Amino acid sequence: MQTIATIATLLLLLASLLVVNRARKEAQGERESARVEIESMREDARAQLADAQRREERVALTERRVAEDQRNAQAYARGLEERAMVVSREEKRLANEHERLTVEHSERLAEIADLSPSEARKELIARMRASAESEVAQEAHRRIKRARSEAEREAQQILLSAMQKQAAATSAQGAVTRIELPSEEMKGRIIGREGRNIRAFEALTGVNVIVDEGVDAVQLSSFDVERREVAEVTLRALIDDGRIQPQRVEAAYAKALADAPRRSMNAALDAVEEAGVSGVPHSILELVGALRLRTSYNQNVLAHLVESANLAAAIAQMVGANVELARRAAFLHDIGKAMTGHHEGTHALLGARAAHEAGEAPDVVNAIEAHHDEVPQQTIEAVIVQVADAVSASRPGARRDDVDSYVERMESLEKLVAEHEGVAHVYAMASGRELRVAVEPSVVDDDGATQLARTIAEHIERDFSFAGEIKVTVIRETRADFVAGQA
Repeated sequence: MQTIATIATLLLLLASLLVVNRARKEAQGERESARVEIESMREDARAQLADAQRREERVALTERRVAEDQRNAQAYARGLEERAMVVSREEKRLANEHERLTVEHSERLAEIADLSPSEARKELIARMRASAESEVAQEAHRRIKRARSEAEREAQQILLSAMQKQAAATSAQGAVTRIELPSEEMKGRIIGREGRNIRAFEALTGVNVIVDEGVDAVQLSSFDVERREVAEVTLRALIDDGRIQPQRVEAAYAKALADAPRRSMNAALDAVEEAGVSGVPHSILELVGALRLRTSYNQNVLAHLVESANLAAAIAQMVGANVELARRAAFLHDIGKAMTGHHEGTHALLGARAAHEAGEAPDVVNAIEAHHDEVPQQTIEAVIVQVADAVSASRPGARRDDVDSYVERMESLEKLVAEHEGVAHVYAMASGRELRVAVEPSVVDDDGATQLARTIAEHIERDFSFAGEIKVTVIRETRADFVAGQA
């Protein structure tokens, strides 16, 4: 019973303290809410006091059996009663103070705004509502900015992760191909007696052969990557055969030219396997193979397709898109570059048309034609293809503008010289410092070759902008063939 009395007393004490604290807090709130809360606290205090009195009566009934407990209970009861009286007085004081402040505030509002208390109350509510709406709008704006910032960070992480997985050496190509030689003696065979072999090779292929002393290697130099590739295949075939002479140079060169389609198809099949794409139609493979030597800002286009396919697959996997669709569309997005120059239209639209005619899915076709925003993207995979294309093209070392402009200048120089009558072939060599012009012997004689060299030099000085000097070499070769046979 002593425990019960103690608990009861503590409960009364805690209840009284809560009432006081609540009354103090509510006095600082809104006027109407404070008045309601104070009235509620009064009722609670009365109820609690009545409950305490009932508990005291029950304690008094047990007074004869536990006198000591009764004395203690009475002492606690007296203390509780005193505290209750203090609480009651504080409640009255707070109520009076709240009422006074309410009246003063209402009169002050009415005095300032020239409004009645009810009008002032409405005005205050309206202002509070406007303030709350403004705070809500500001919070919404902050949340939107935070969401955008988080989305940008997530996108950066996705791109960085995809780029790290596909980290590779630069795909840019130079203008020189190095070929290792089995021995120093092979270098002499390539040059030939009085240089006839190397002259025949350079005149036929249009590639400058650089032979350095003390190095078992030669370099093939040309701005035209196709010429350089054919010359490389020709020279490697001659080195393997070991018998190098002008006639065999011509035969090896003819074979290298004839085998170009096979090399293109092999390059296409290797690229398909490296990119992880399957079921590519033969017509598309031919376009892909045609890109093996094609460059864009000195970036190999076929290597760019493989890299873009792997990047798109990695990004699609991280964002939950269709991985195979993104991989396939990214691999095929630049196939139209194999058709430019032969058909009208941009490479994106030409590639999309070729893909559609080959039976590719509509989503693949859309991703191809939309990767330069010429048409809207219809799927998230189309957006991924555009991102992968941009990442592959813009990463450090991928592209160099100066090389493309250099190639364009060399091509324009060759085209300018080819306009002259009797010119069969024109090759710009030594970074454009030398022009080798092969003429038709039936059109240009020996004296005419000298005059043509002078005319071409004057034409270049007049219509072509360059620094330094350009050496013009006109080559006229006459051959007489006859077949000997016996009956």
